[in-house]
Amino acid sequence: MIECIFTIDYEIYGNGEGSLRELVYEPAQKLIAVFNRWNARFVSFVEAAEFQMIEKAGTDSGINLVKEQIQEFHKEGFEIGLHLHPQWYNARYERGKWILDYSEYNLCTLSRDRIDTLVQRAMDYLREILGRPDFTPISFRAGNWLFQPTKDAAAVLARKGIRLDSSVFKGGVQRRHRLDYRPALKNGYYWRFQDNANLADPEGQLLEVPTYSAMVPSWRMITKKRVALQQKSPSTALSARDKLNRVLDLLRPWYPLKFDFCRMTFDELKGMMDEAISEDSSSPDQYRPLVAIGHTKDLTDFETVERFLSFLNDAGISIKTLQDCHDRIVTQANVPAAVY
Repeated sequence: MIECIFTIDYEIYGNGEGSLRELVYEPAQKLIAVFNRWNARFVSFVEAAEFQMIEKAGTDSGINLVKEQIQEFHKEGFEIGLHLHPQWYNARYERGKWILDYSEYNLCTLSRDRIDTLVQRAMDYLREILGRPDFTPISFRAGNWLFQPTKDAAAVLARKGIRLDSSVFKGGVQRRHRLDYRPALKNGYYWRFQDNANLADPEGQLLEVPTYSAMVPSWRMITKKRVALQQKSPSTALSARDKLNRVLDLLRPWYPLKFDFCRMTFDELKGMMDEAISEDSSSPDQYRPLVAIGHTKDLTDFETVERFLSFLNDAGISIKTLQDCHDRIVTQANVPAAVY
């Protein structure tokens, strides 16, 4: 059985550029309208650190709209997940630009105490926005998918009440950050883990439901839509070594194509889903949660989103949240949720 889970990384550009109204609030408001027409819900991975620092510095009046929208998400049943780019918490705003602390770019390479501090700070900010001191997001996605080395971050998240991670994309490699999700290719559609998000551990405290991806010939990544969105994004200066690592990441014969509803065309989305439907037909009793990803800053093609939701409806595929997914898996395993 297939269920489709739409997730959106709710954020501006990675270097701090961009308007909150144009890159976050307005596209998300349109997406809410589209999903409401289909009586469906998505998961908003709210990048709490950047919003907290922008509000503190008073650099963008759109923060008030963003906070109101986060409240609307919660009120209307759109799941709020925690998304965290830790480089924001030591950021400075100088001469009209944000200077981010890239020494803290990967949450997982920080000390356990520092991870604890930053995660708690982000969760407290979400609670403040919602006016709910008891609010705890069930799901987490690491900034730039960086969830390695996993052990300390996973322990902190589990202790804080997070139950599910969706940072992994099978087959992913980022040499610059020593990220390697190729071992996860041998896993199923979801798995529990403890110290390594790549390795299934039946006793693990956290559940991994990865962003769905398919290994495809690398040339399939070069599409007009994808290239246009990439060119729109502001570039960050890279060292010669970092540039080489990026080229090596891309120059693989097979590359993980993420199930990205902002960057893929309708035909690409349908093709990926058709393959999953074909596989499902041979073992329909197996649960297959397919996590789609998008970014508010990439969200411009609402016609494709609408067409794809229509296609899913016609195919009889339900649209769920990660909370729904977690609850189904826990129920199937016949174990209490507190085990995770």
